[in-house]
Amino acid sequence: MGTKNNIFILIITLFWGTVVKAQHTMQDSLSHYNKMLTSNEMKEDLQILLDIRKQVNSGLYIYRTPQQIDSIFNWASKQVETPLKTIDFYKILVQLADFEGSCHNYTAPNTKLLDFLKRQKSFFPYPLVYIEGQIIFEGQDARIPVGSRILSINGTTDTDLMKSFFKYYPTDGFTQTAKISASVNKSFGINYLLEYGLTDVYEIEYIAPKSKKTESIRIPAVTLEQRIKNEANKFSAPVSDLIDFNKQLPYSFEMINPSTGLLNLRWFGMVTGAEDPGFEKYVRFIDSVFVALNNKNIPNLIIDVRNNPGGADPTFEQPVRYMTDHPFKENLKARIVFDPYHIPFQNYFWGVSIAQSMDSISLALGKEALKDRFPIYKNGLSYQNQKYNPVYNPKTPKFKGKIFLLINENVASAASHFASLVKAYVNNVTIVGVETRGGYYEHNGHSPMIYELPNSKIKSQFSIVHLIQDAPKKAEQPRGRGIIPDYEIWPTLKDFFKHKDTQLEFVLNLINN
Repeated sequence: MGTKNNIFILIITLFWGTVVKAQHTMQDSLSHYNKMLTSNEMKEDLQILLDIRKQVNSGLYIYRTPQQIDSIFNWASKQVETPLKTIDFYKILVQLADFEGSCHNYTAPNTKLLDFLKRQKSFFPYPLVYIEGQIIFEGQDARIPVGSRILSINGTTDTDLMKSFFKYYPTDGFTQTAKISASVNKSFGINYLLEYGLTDVYEIEYIAPKSKKTESIRIPAVTLEQRIKNEANKFSAPVSDLIDFNKQLPYSFEMINPSTGLLNLRWFGMVTGAEDPGFEKYVRFIDSVFVALNNKNIPNLIIDVRNNPGGADPTFEQPVRYMTDHPFKENLKARIVFDPYHIPFQNYFWGVSIAQSMDSISLALGKEALKDRFPIYKNGLSYQNQKYNPVYNPKTPKFKGKIFLLINENVASAASHFASLVKAYVNNVTIVGVETRGGYYEHNGHSPMIYELPNSKIKSQFSIVHLIQDAPKKAEQPRGRGIIPDYEIWPTLKDFFKHKDTQLEFVLNLINN
C-alpha cells in the first residue's frame, strides 16, 4: 500500500511540476507580453492619445495643421479595425509621434515587453554604420570583411531596411538627415526586434570591399550583452569614440596645432542649471579657454558639437558670449497650453521619466515649479516668466579669429539651439558637417511629460514648452529644418578605412588653404 501511495505521489509531483513549468514558460513568452488588443481597446487608446496631444502638447500644430493631425489619427483608426498585437499597434503610434515633427517625441513599448525582448538571444551580432548611402559592416569578424556593403538581411533589402526604421527617429520639423543615419547606426538592436520580430539566425547578403561578387552567410543571433561587447569593438572606434558623449568628457579643449584650438562640447547636460555647483566650474573653464586664445593671439578656433544630444539651460549660451558683439536671449517667446496647476488627463499621467512613475509628492512639487515658470494662464495659454529668459550680454575677451563649427545629424535640443545662436549672432563662423536633428527657428523642449495609455500600456512622451528661438530669419535657412551647414560633409568610405575623421579633416584643409 505504501509503495502504491509513493508511486501516486511521484506521478502527481511530476505532473504538477510539468504544469508549473509550462505556465512559467507561457508567462515568459512573447505571446504573453505581446498580447492581442481588440479594436475597441486600440480605438480608445487612440482617442485618449489624440485628446492628450490637443490639450497638453503646445507644438502639435507647429508643422502640421489641425486637419492633417486629425487625418493621420483617422488613418490610424482605420488600421485598427481588426485586432492587432501590441507591437503592431505600437508601430502605428510611433508613426503618429514622428508625424508631429519634434525630436523630443518618444514612444515606449510596455516595460515588461521591452524587458522580455532584452532577455532574448535574438540580436543582430555586429555593428553596422551608414556611409555614402549604404549599410557598411564594421564588426571585427573574419567571416565578413570590414567595410563590406550589406545588401540584405533575412531577405529584406538594404533600402527597405533603412526606410522601415525612419519612423522610430522623430526630428524637428521635416529634417531627414538624422533618420537616414540612425536607420543603420541605431536600428539593429531593440528596434530591429520590434520591427521584424525574434530570430535565431541572420542570413546576410554582402559584397566585400574591392569585389563585385555577392556572397551570403548565416550568423547566429546573440544576446544583448554580447551585441554591446561587439559594438564596443567596432572598426571605427578610434575615430567615432572621440565624438561619443558617453565616452568623452562633456567639455574639453586642446591645441591641435600652433594656430588652431579645438573646443569639444560633447554634452550640455553635465549640470542641471545655474544653481548647480558644477556650473561655475564650467563657466570658469569656458572663460579660461577664450582668455588663453586671446593671450596667444590664436587665429583659428574649431568648436565641435557633433553627437551632442543637448542638456540644460544656461550651459549652451556661455561660449556664444565670447564670439559675438550682439546681446541675445534663449528665446523670444515660450508657452504651454494648459494651466500648470491642473494637468489634463492626470489619471493617465505617468511622470517625466520612462524608468519610474511619478509619486504624488513629486507631482505636487512639479506643479509648483511649472506654475513658477508659467504663472498666468489666460485664453488657453501660459507664457514663460521672463526671469527665466534673461538677456545674455557679450563677454570679453571676444574671439577675433576665424571660427569653424562642426555639426552633424545627431546634434539635438540644447546643442542644436547652441548651433542656432552661433549661426544667428557669430559673424566670422563657417559651419561644416550635416544638418542637425534640432531646429533653427523653434522647437518643443524643456519639460518632458509622459502618459501611459490604459489598454496597451504604451507610453507617449513629448516636451510641453514651445519655444520661438532667438534666431533671425536667414534666406538659406528654411523653416522646419535643422541648422544648415555652409559645407555639407558626410563621412566617406575612403576615410573610414584609413581611420580618418572626414569632417574634421575638411575643416583643417579649409584652414590650411
